[in-house]
Amino acid sequence: MICTRLLRAGAMAVLAVTAAGFLGTTAAYAAAPLVKTSAPGYYRMMLGNFEITALSDGTVALPVDKLLTNITPAKVDKALARSYLKSPLETSVNGYLVNTGAKLILVDTGAAGLFGPTLGNLLANLKAAGYQPEQVDEIYITHMHPDHVGGLMAGDKPAFPNAIVRADKHDADFWLSQENMDKAPADAKKSFQGAMASLNPYVKAGKFKPFEGDTELAPGIRSVASRGHTAGHNAFAVESKGQKLVLWGDIVHVAAVQFDNPAVAIQFDSDTKSAVAARKKAYADAAREGYLVAGAHLSFPGIGHVRSEGKGYVWIPVNYTPVR
Repeated sequence: MICTRLLRAGAMAVLAVTAAGFLGTTAAYAAAPLVKTSAPGYYRMMLGNFEITALSDGTVALPVDKLLTNITPAKVDKALARSYLKSPLETSVNGYLVNTGAKLILVDTGAAGLFGPTLGNLLANLKAAGYQPEQVDEIYITHMHPDHVGGLMAGDKPAFPNAIVRADKHDADFWLSQENMDKAPADAKKSFQGAMASLNPYVKAGKFKPFEGDTELAPGIRSVASRGHTAGHNAFAVESKGQKLVLWGDIVHVAAVQFDNPAVAIQFDSDTKSAVAARKKAYADAAREGYLVAGAHLSFPGIGHVRSEGKGYVWIPVNYTPVR
C-alpha cells in the first residue's frame, strides 16, 4: 500500500511539473512581439518561355468616393461594401518585369519619392526578386504620371544606369513640355515637374527613345495605344508560346467599382470620354480572347482574367502557382 501510494504521488508530481512546463512555454510564446511586416513584394510566373515578375511599389490610400466620376459617392460606397472595402481605399501600385531570355524589360517603375511615404519600394523588391537594376535593358512606361516614372531615379542619379527608356511620343511631348507646365493649374504642376525630373536625365544621356502608337518594341512585346487616361497612355501586350498577357497600366483603378460599371472614370483622366472608351475596349478584348491582363492599380500582384457578366465584367485574380 505504501509503495502504491508513493508511486501515485510521484506520478502526480511528474504530471504537475510537466503541465507547469507546458503552461510556462505557452506563456513565453504568447509574449512574442508582433512582426508587422510581410514577405518582399514580388510574384513570379511563367508566360510561355518568358518569366514575368510582378513588383510591388507599395500601396496608397485614395479617397476613391471623391475621385471617381460618372457615379455618385453613395454608389461608390455601396460597390466597395459589396467587396468588404471602403474609402479611402488602399490601392496597389505595381510594376512588371519581363525576362524574355534575351532582354530584361521593366514596365513602369513606381513612384520612388514622388507620391508619399507608403510607396517607393519597387527597386528594393526588384533586388529581393533576384535582379539588380544594372541588369535592366529597357524600361517601357505606360504613361508619365508620378507613380509610374518616379522610380526611374534614385536620388539624383538614374536608378537603371544601363537601360533605354521608351514611352509614347504623345505623352513625352505633353509632360516634358515647359510651355505646358507653365500653362497648367498650380495643383497639376507637380506632375510635370515629376515627369521632367524622372525622364530628362535619360533624355540628356541619349537613353530615351519614344515611339508612336501600336509598335513592336521587342520580340514578343508590343505597345497597344489606349489613350485617354493621358495623351499617350499605352498598354503592352506580351506573348510567348501562344500565351498572352496585356499589361494595362491605368486602364482601371478601382476593381470593385469599374469592372461592374466600365463607364465610371477618375479625376486623373485627361480625357474622360476617351479613357472610358479605352477601358471598354480593353475589357471586351480580354473577355472575348481569354488572355491574362495585369493592372498597375489592381490589388497586388494585379494579374488575372476578365469575364463578361450582364452589362459589366467580373475580375478573376490569377490562381497562385509556384514557378516551375
